[in-house]
Amino acid sequence: MASNKGKSMNELIFATQNKNKVNEIALIVPENTNVISLLDLGYEKELDEDFETLEENSSQKAKFVFDLFGKNCFSEDTGLEIDALGGAPGVYSARYAGEEKDMQKNMDKVLLQLGDSKDRKARFKTVITYVTSEEIIQFVGLLEGEIGKEKKGINGFGYDPIFYLPNGQALAEINKEEKSKISHRGIAFKKLISHLKK
Repeated sequence: MASNKGKSMNELIFATQNKNKVNEIALIVPENTNVISLLDLGYEKELDEDFETLEENSSQKAKFVFDLFGKNCFSEDTGLEIDALGGAPGVYSARYAGEEKDMQKNMDKVLLQLGDSKDRKARFKTVITYVTSEEIIQFVGLLEGEIGKEKKGINGFGYDPIFYLPNGQALAEINKEEKSKISHRGIAFKKLISHLKK
């Protein structure tokens, strides 16, 4: 269970089974907030993602989990958008090279498709949907960069080794604390935190 110590803890369900995402978010939540994943609740089924946009998929997952557990929750859907590939892989980022969700194969497919293209501009986009009995609201985070020609770094997850920041570093070359300060997911989540504090 990902949590920060504090009195009078507020529980917030993160509609995911991805421990990497939970750990990343846990670094920036307020001290009195305990982030609970679906695994913590014993729910192991994969959540449906039936739509063609990040916004719709994020909303679908959050509404489902709220209806299931009746507690405040949020979900996120994240995609890598590459201009030269028409915005692909987008909503299909996790399974771009197949349903097995092999990230090495996903990265290899992107690198093969781009080849020696000079247009390598890309961005990570995260859409968070927060659902309570009183509201449904979305927050968006973007991280601009480009696709490198090789994998670099051992940190992070997903496409981090081929996503290069403007300074030339791959996202996988910075530690998780640095990443949480600049990442698309961190930006979107900080917007959620700001909303929760109002």
